Amino acid sequence: MTGITSSNEKKLMLFSGRAHPELTEEIAGCLDIEPTPTRLSDFANGEIFVRFLESVRGSDAFVVQSHTSPINRWIMEQLIMVDALKRASAKRITVVTPFFGYARQDKKSHGREPISARLMADLFATAGADRLMAVDLHTAQIQGFFDGPVDHLFALPILAEYITARLDVSQVTVVAPDAGRVRVCERWTDRLGCPLAIIHKRRDPDVAHKVAVSEVVGQVAGRTCIVVDDMIDTGATIIKAAEALFEQGAAQVIVTATHGVLSGAAVDGLKNSAISEVIVTNTVPIPGEKRFDKLTVLSIAPLIARAIKEVFSDGSVTSLFDGQS
Repeated sequence: MTGITSSNEKKLMLFSGRAHPELTEEIAGCLDIEPTPTRLSDFANGEIFVRFLESVRGSDAFVVQSHTSPINRWIMEQLIMVDALKRASAKRITVVTPFFGYARQDKKSHGREPISARLMADLFATAGADRLMAVDLHTAQIQGFFDGPVDHLFALPILAEYITARLDVSQVTVVAPDAGRVRVCERWTDRLGCPLAIIHKRRDPDVAHKVAVSEVVGQVAGRTCIVVDDMIDTGATIIKAAEALFEQGAAQVIVTATHGVLSGAAVDGLKNSAISEVIVTNTVPIPGEKRFDKLTVLSIAPLIARAIKEVFSDGSVTSLFDGQS
């Protein structure tokens, strides 16, 4: 079955781009449906062709695509899929982006810079999207860039459940790797009932990705430190944070992040660091060559499937996170 039909004749249909079809299959399994058959191919010059192989007229369509590498290709494919659904008379189109691209460019830090996260929201609106769904946006303000409903999902319950099942939380300190993560880390401390530490860092303005850690504020000596971030890209921030924590006497350092991007030398850096474990979700595909003994990958599919069910039934996505501030 490729769709769910409700009592009032609404029909849920799930569509997958080519960036991370395994995740869409997992989501479909949780919903007890099959992704709608879709023809996705490339012309000789790299242009993308899309055609849905079933009628989508009147459907509640959910288009799943993670903005992984090559990011611009997969964003364009999702935009074209949304346009095709709009022109085929889908009733409502929800763009599901487990990892939302360009989210780090959410403001102008210097003159003559873009706000690319706003441009992304405008592109999806122009293509015909009625609603956006994303997991752990880089900053919450991005929700305001889209003129329509935005369902902002949090991986915290999945990650925290894994942590609490394996550690004595009375010995845990949650660590924000920079000031921008403090609010997220406060949600962790509320859930685990443990203290918070903050790492104050400075970036070298002349060298991209180069991070200089200046100080650790909080109780970390002799404790298990859980560093919480939204993504691990090059790994530079996380590795520097771990080094600073060990210098302050941390017993062990565990890293959690929603998006395991793992660009460049990230895998080698993390493997060779003193970090005990790196815990991520499968919002982006993590191929075999990026997996290593310290890496744990948890599935985000059940959470996305539950959110899709709530949207389809006009329920409350917020109810999935009741008790989370």
